[in-house]
Amino acid sequence: QVRLVESGGGLVEPGESLRLSCIASGNPIDIHTMGWYRQTPGLGREFVATITTGGNANYANSVKGRFIISLENDGNTVILQMNRLKSEDAGVYSCTADAIGGRTYWGPGTLVTVSS
Repeated sequence: QVRLVESGGGLVEPGESLRLSCIASGNPIDIHTMGWYRQTPGLGREFVATITTGGNANYANSVKGRFIISLENDGNTVILQMNRLKSEDAGVYSCTADAIGGRTYWGPGTLVTVSS
């Protein structure tokens, strides 16, 4: 069992940055990929980025070049550095962890608001 807890959401203006963190606890040694999804009113649940424990990262086209995903703390923490934020980036950002055996864990989410 893996528990995920996100932090770092908040209110920013367009063009500003935010850094989201997600800490995995429980039995994180089974995790091979961690990532971020967001829930927005217009698009529903949307893929943002993932990263494997080997460091291979993938990004949605809408965030490529602005967001950076990384791992810290021996892979137990996934970071999403969000730069040059746009209004359409607003939403609830949830952390995910894919474990050996095919199970995916989800965090409760953290709210990101981008507004002037």
